[in-house]
Amino acid sequence: MFLNDDFLLTSETARRLFHNHAKTMPVIDYHCHLDPKEIYEDKAFRNLTEAWLAGDHYKWRLMRANGIPESHITGEASDYDKFLAWARTLPKAVGNPLYSWTHLELRRFFGINETLNEASAPAIWEEVNRKLAEPAYTRRSLIRNSNVTMICTTDDPADSLEYHRLLKESEPEFQVFPTFRPDKALNIGAEGFPAWLARLEEASGISVTSYASLVAALRSRVDFFHQNGCRLSDHALDVLRYQAANEASQLEQIFAKRLGSAELSAEEITVYRTELLSELIGMYHDNNWTMQLHLHAFRNNNTPMFQRLGPDTGYDGINDLSLAEALSQLLDRAECGKGLPKTILYSLNPGDYPALLALMGCYQKDTAGKLQLGSGWWYNDTRDGMRRQLTLLADNSLLGNFVGMLTDSRSFLSYTRHEYFRRVLCELLGELAGRGEAPDDQALLGQLVEDIAYNNAAGYFGFESRSAAKMQHS
Repeated sequence: MFLNDDFLLTSETARRLFHNHAKTMPVIDYHCHLDPKEIYEDKAFRNLTEAWLAGDHYKWRLMRANGIPESHITGEASDYDKFLAWARTLPKAVGNPLYSWTHLELRRFFGINETLNEASAPAIWEEVNRKLAEPAYTRRSLIRNSNVTMICTTDDPADSLEYHRLLKESEPEFQVFPTFRPDKALNIGAEGFPAWLARLEEASGISVTSYASLVAALRSRVDFFHQNGCRLSDHALDVLRYQAANEASQLEQIFAKRLGSAELSAEEITVYRTELLSELIGMYHDNNWTMQLHLHAFRNNNTPMFQRLGPDTGYDGINDLSLAEALSQLLDRAECGKGLPKTILYSLNPGDYPALLALMGCYQKDTAGKLQLGSGWWYNDTRDGMRRQLTLLADNSLLGNFVGMLTDSRSFLSYTRHEYFRRVLCELLGELAGRGEAPDDQALLGQLVEDIAYNNAAGYFGFESRSAAKMQHS
């Protein structure tokens, strides 16, 4: 039966593991793109399209593949007509995770068990919109009702973190922490780099007129983020190249050249990025942060649509460049210096997994699972992609140390992905037990499930829980 209590749970062992261990574990969503201002303001959604389709390029790609005109995806069509276009697309998406996720969200959040199609769409639209107008369906209510205890947003070094502080004072049931994402600092060749430097100067109170002052400004922002609960950094390294500077003055020359509006060579950009990233890694180590590296996205492939809609609108692909040598040089340099911080490596290209796992094993020490193979990300957070990531992790490292799933989402309705992942995990463990590769021992496997679902993340990242903060101030 479609999405019944045991969907994806193909053995009795899997069913026991999910219902007795995974199902009720809380959620730590340690990487997402929710707007902290939206969380704080806690407004009701005006309708299901705003909650479900706005900004969701996963759905947009499927709608385009179904021949839906752009007016009914990102354009001027009414919200209802956009919803109908999604309802018309969905029946063709059987086998795609969005088919399961869509219906799982309808069931878990709104109690609607009917499948969505063009015929059922009008009644579902009315019922969901009626509920979205109720206090129980505001943005914060959706988070609370999903058993979420902690959320990590994605934040620029120049951000004020105003809404994180307001949430700390006003939200009693879950915590929202910032994540330090200095992509704009590293992208020295970008057109907007000078304007971003002005924002950094204002935020840090440091005049950034040299490479050394840039590092000082970033260090001050790391300190500020740490004081506001941040324990993770994140980097989008779509292309990773490594080239160390010949001497310290080279960095000052490169920075001065960019401030003078001269165009930098590819080599100069690589040297700058290598040195600044290495400097940042040292800061993360000093603060006992976890560093996340998101690797091998291939962005903005459709030039006309990029010019029309901008980034993150469904026109990104997967990169297949060489990775291992440059990454090894970066990690080894950190290890030869202060040492590597805790690190999570994500690649959008699953072909990179074996190389990443082999490299990770060269730097594991002191902390259980210090280096992690990140969960199946973006094009890989499918049933097959999750299983591949889990299987290769188990083959090459310690599955029991994995810090588990995240949403990587801009949607307040995406927490069912944690349930989906937990079902896939239990399905896989049930298969191992069924083949005799693991004992059919509920105590052993149940503990593994609970750790991967929640406990490992709770211990690994070092967040200050609200109860701990109260004890410190009492």
